[in-house]
Amino acid sequence: MTNIIVRRTEPTDASALKQIFEGEQCYSQTLQLPHPSLKLWTDRVADIPDHIHSFVAQTDDDVIGNISIAMQLRARRRHVATLGIAVKEEWIGHGVGPLLLERAVDLCDNWLGIHRIELTVFSDNERAIALYQKFNFVIEGEAIDYAMRNGRFENVLHMARLANPR
Repeated sequence: MTNIIVRRTEPTDASALKQIFEGEQCYSQTLQLPHPSLKLWTDRVADIPDHIHSFVAQTDDDVIGNISIAMQLRARRRHVATLGIAVKEEWIGHGVGPLLLERAVDLCDNWLGIHRIELTVFSDNERAIALYQKFNFVIEGEAIDYAMRNGRFENVLHMARLANPR
């Protein structure tokens, strides 16, 4: 079994993140566009704002996944964070997603005081939906024709996880 570590995203990860997000599986299942530039990723990780917490999964010298948590800045939504995750195509199904999600949930629950984690996921992404449900995310609704993908408008599910559900 390969040793996978999860660590903070660093500016030197820009090229590796570009490689992850230029994978068809990744840009098709996220709201990213195909063919990201290195400058885009260099700029994103050069100075990550304080309200965003970003981590990568790494094996040896290969970055194989990324998760970001964006804490809401509006006063009445400071208990909320949004989440985005991506895994390098050849590592999908090898436990990278759960490792990243475990780190994000722990940070939100035990260190940031986040009560609610929100995300959107394409409604046909059964693997991701099942992963989120294992971490107690629930489907709260569906948005019709939410985003364009491969020339068609596609639906997404809105999912959320409460730290201490009522």
